[in-house]
Amino acid sequence: VGRFDSHGNLTFVRRKAEKELIKTGGENVYPAEVESVIAELEGVLDACVFGVPDPRWGEAIRAVVAVRPGTQLEPQQVIDHVGGRIARFKRPQKVVITDSLPHTEHGDLDRAAVRKRWS
Repeated sequence: VGRFDSHGNLTFVRRKAEKELIKTGGENVYPAEVESVIAELEGVLDACVFGVPDPRWGEAIRAVVAVRPGTQLEPQQVIDHVGGRIARFKRPQKVVITDSLPHTEHGDLDRAAVRKRWS
């Protein structure tokens, strides 16, 4: 993703979610795939999936999930849902439930802010 400034110069901002990659135990996991499965759950507003360092697997999968007020969603429900819909190695090892996720001034999910807060 890039942005043009007032002089017409293009500046790199970040990689698109579908181009990011988590390598866990020798397997490749695209966060966008896991996020789309999490989004199937009732009451989910937003999800951000990213890799965190793991001594055994190289990277572990973490998901931060924003839910609508009044939604009762447990981390294990998210893990089980993902494991039941796509390959089990793509399940998050840890899920954080929150009421909102940060967004950029352009309305996109601010993945860097999510990582910084929940890594």
